Amino acid sequence: MKVIVIGGGIVGASAAYSLAVNKVEVIVVDKEYQGRATSAGAGIVCPWTSSIQNDDWYEIAKRGAQYYSTLISKLKEDGEEETGYKQVGALSVSTDSNKLDEIEKEILAKQLKAPEVGEVSRLNSEQARKLFPPLTNDLEAVFVSGAARVDGRLLRDAMIRAAKKHGAIMLQEEASLLYENQKVIGVIANGEAIYADQVLVTAGAWAPSLLRPLGIELEVEPQRGQIAHIKLPETDTSNWPVVLPQSSHYMLAFDDSRVVAGATRETGSGFDYRTTAGGIHEVLSEALEVAPDLSIGTVEEVRIGFRPIGPDVLPLIGRIDHIKGVVLATGLGASGLTIGPYVGTVAASLIKGDKVELDLAPYNPMRAITTLGDV
Repeated sequence: MKVIVIGGGIVGASAAYSLAVNKVEVIVVDKEYQGRATSAGAGIVCPWTSSIQNDDWYEIAKRGAQYYSTLISKLKEDGEEETGYKQVGALSVSTDSNKLDEIEKEILAKQLKAPEVGEVSRLNSEQARKLFPPLTNDLEAVFVSGAARVDGRLLRDAMIRAAKKHGAIMLQEEASLLYENQKVIGVIANGEAIYADQVLVTAGAWAPSLLRPLGIELEVEPQRGQIAHIKLPETDTSNWPVVLPQSSHYMLAFDDSRVVAGATRETGSGFDYRTTAGGIHEVLSEALEVAPDLSIGTVEEVRIGFRPIGPDVLPLIGRIDHIKGVVLATGLGASGLTIGPYVGTVAASLIKGDKVELDLAPYNPMRAITTLGDV
């Protein structure tokens, strides 16, 4: 079997790796547009603290968190040590003890069926600051030891390198779908036709433009996220936990004396690739309110990514009615680095015709297709 994957982000890289390991001939075609969500993303793997009240989202997010241990082990077997993934725990922080009581109760309930949650403990402000020193001294926390952080760029690159070791080919080209008699039979890249048995579209926010020539309107749009990277010279941040305030913002640290503060959620931004004054102000204001001692750090860069936002919080995974030869996996929104690697393996299983343990009905992409015309 020959498969073409359009899009080399976290989902496409995972799918390509899974397919290549299973002896499938794989070609990944990726244009490397500015603003790819994976390239900008600093991921938090901690679905057990999420405020999203949706059972189908939690199910796939839980599986996404579980899959990381398997993935990292496989990558190490393939000689990939630099994955950007590390289990450091997470602090859900608040000044409201009652709110923290609720959070702790919900996490403990989930722990019964998800042992990967790890230990759950209540911390006073002094204990929280020992783990993440820049925190303001009036915040208490619930600590979840099983949480992890991941650098999207490093993880994607590790999976692509590993896929290549198993025979995958990477093309840095813009692709369009090759379509005949209601079937996708390959792609056109650099003016040349490349034929395949199946095509997997993992192009994130750019997926609608690929499908539109087929008469398909896909309800996915880019949502701009701006994320600040703050350097703290001569500070060992390697084991600092993720910090989760009671908002859509967050902080996490990496091994190189760097703290990442994010992120804006700018729906309706289009593909406007700019660092804005308002975006920087929002991200830094939120971060400094929670961790004022970050004010001494240097803002080294602001990364911009376009999250693929679908009609709801659930990803779009599956085949398209009336169109043969193509599988779609996009619409992961702000959950891309939590569920992306797992979604990639699910898409690979669909391509191969293997059984998928997850009930995919809630993630059917047809719910996001508003127009289906004949081509």
